[in-house]
Amino acid sequence: MVFYAKIGTQTLQIQAEDNTSAQAFLDLLAEGDITVQMQDYGSFEKVGSLGTTLPTNDTQITTQPGDVILYQGNQITIYYDTNTWNFTQLGKVQDLTQQQLKEILGDGNVTVTFSLK
Repeated sequence: MVFYAKIGTQTLQIQAEDNTSAQAFLDLLAEGDITVQMQDYGSFEKVGSLGTTLPTNDTQITTQPGDVILYQGNQITIYYDTNTWNFTQLGKVQDLTQQQLKEILGDGNVTVTFSLK
């Protein structure tokens, strides 16, 4: 299953993970698009509040550029660099290099709309 993240004029295709957290996120998207205001954090991710809490499936992982992560059950992140922590992976951005991803996400705050289409 895939979902999408629209950032400006760019749309990222994201392959969903096979876990209950990703399924809960897909179910939420089935009700309508979710727009999240995301900020830079730690020079390796954009993070923003989902406005709701989803079930977590945290494991100790090292993120890679393009990983879409659920943090603390209520925040969504898009990684453009690596970090190691207890996270729940929701999906992985497809077919973009780290540099392309950084360019699309840009500097500072960004508005991201997640959808099923």
